[in-house]
Amino acid sequence: MSATITPVDVSGADTAPTPGSRLLRFVRPGTALLSGFLLYLSFPPRPLWWLALPAFALLGWTLRGRRLRAGFGLGYLAGLGFLLPLLVWTGEEVGAGPWLALAAVEALFVAAAGLGIAAVSRLPWWPFFAAGVWILAEAARARVPFGGFPWGKIAFGQADGVFLPLAAVGGTPVLGFAVALCGFGLYEVYRRVRVYRATGTVPRGPLAAAALSVLLPVTGALAALPLVDDSAEDGTATVAAVQGNVPRLGLDFNSQRRAVLDNHVARTRELAADVKAGRAPQPDFVLWPENSSDIDPYANADAADVIDGAVRAIGVPTVIGAVVTPETGKLRNTLIEWDPRRGPVATYDKRHVQPFGEYIPMRSFVRLFNSNVDRVSRDFGAGTKVGVFDLAGTKVGLATCYEAAFDWAVRDTVTHGAQLISVPSNNATFGRSEMTYQQLAMSRVRAVEHSRSVVVPVTSGVSAVIRPDGEIVAQTKMFTPDVLVEKVPLRSSLTPATRMGTLPEALLVALAAVGLGWSALRSVRARRSRAN
Repeated sequence: MSATITPVDVSGADTAPTPGSRLLRFVRPGTALLSGFLLYLSFPPRPLWWLALPAFALLGWTLRGRRLRAGFGLGYLAGLGFLLPLLVWTGEEVGAGPWLALAAVEALFVAAAGLGIAAVSRLPWWPFFAAGVWILAEAARARVPFGGFPWGKIAFGQADGVFLPLAAVGGTPVLGFAVALCGFGLYEVYRRVRVYRATGTVPRGPLAAAALSVLLPVTGALAALPLVDDSAEDGTATVAAVQGNVPRLGLDFNSQRRAVLDNHVARTRELAADVKAGRAPQPDFVLWPENSSDIDPYANADAADVIDGAVRAIGVPTVIGAVVTPETGKLRNTLIEWDPRRGPVATYDKRHVQPFGEYIPMRSFVRLFNSNVDRVSRDFGAGTKVGVFDLAGTKVGLATCYEAAFDWAVRDTVTHGAQLISVPSNNATFGRSEMTYQQLAMSRVRAVEHSRSVVVPVTSGVSAVIRPDGEIVAQTKMFTPDVLVEKVPLRSSLTPATRMGTLPEALLVALAAVGLGWSALRSVRARRSRAN
């Protein structure tokens, strides 16, 4: 009987080599890669959010009971299986080198998570600690290096999922924790069933841990449903999002900067004509995308004139995305509030500029590997003030493109009074890749997280209008000139996620720290016991 029990030993420890265990040396690396690839498949544009659950279940099977070094290696394979396909768009125009380098570096955080999960996997209630370790790794990846790169947070793949209401409870950390916990819990349930079949008994404590690992995230999501509210607390606003399109795809899309500006001017004037003819409702304000005017309207009178003419034609405040070029110092990725009577009246400078995109860290070193860094001939500088514009009585929070991935950048606008969030973006550099859909999903999660309508005007698509419950009510096609005009609810109440800020993430990081500390203490005690 003991020979049949060994393969499913509840300790999960490495056993004496057998033909089966030798086979696992090859199966586990393949399963690690598969778990990462399933995580990738759970992300948009595929509505396969549920694949994240078997992904974490497989990862749990791969890592449970492994030594730390094996956990690191298997975690790295899972990270590559996840991030290589997820981030392939980063090499759309600059070649495979930057894409591979980024994925290789970011996968190190998943490797560290793998090491941590292996360490806590021998503890009672290990799925909870393992899910906490995953969030710890995500928290680190969102902050370092160069300000972090949170793209690929598990929460951002859950815009269509049943766990989405948890975003309103504790933001992306709680949402991601619930998904990871449920996946690890599914594996633990499976493992306990195997133990029962082999021995005829199930220990009560571990059975409760396995059951709660699955039931707690599901019941929590159901309990959070009342927080998902799209009622118009502060009335409604009719908003227009202009997608002017670009003359060409790729890095050189803005070589015809005037054409990009003229496209947005033309779409706005067409909207004004449609409003006058009764074919479209009069918007309360208009939102242009990031980089809709790469010609600085403060320095170029002709650009200012055509913008002013379009804004006067539509007759309402319009937010213009511009590149501001001061005579000295760094460039600014700026959003300008343009009033139809007074011209430019307020600005917001993007606070989190994109490394290797808007500025080049370690330029001379990076140039050794890719000369495309010199396309960014002058670095952008970061702004310091939170962006909230008062547009015809509606307070609109601004998070420019890349900033939507950062929890703090969106939350700040809401705590500063935003009743609606705008995420003006420019995705033309990334062609027809999945990038724009991944970013759109972030905005849907942000809508539920903060209970706000979110408007996403994009130069080349996909532009969208999202209600506070995460539903997309209108969207454009890629690389197609268009204008979206929709009435959206305005809200001012704060969700628990907005109120608590980083506290839920800190608590989950503390849970991971407790698990890692407990595991280290047990390891020390075991070594002392063997020494005695």
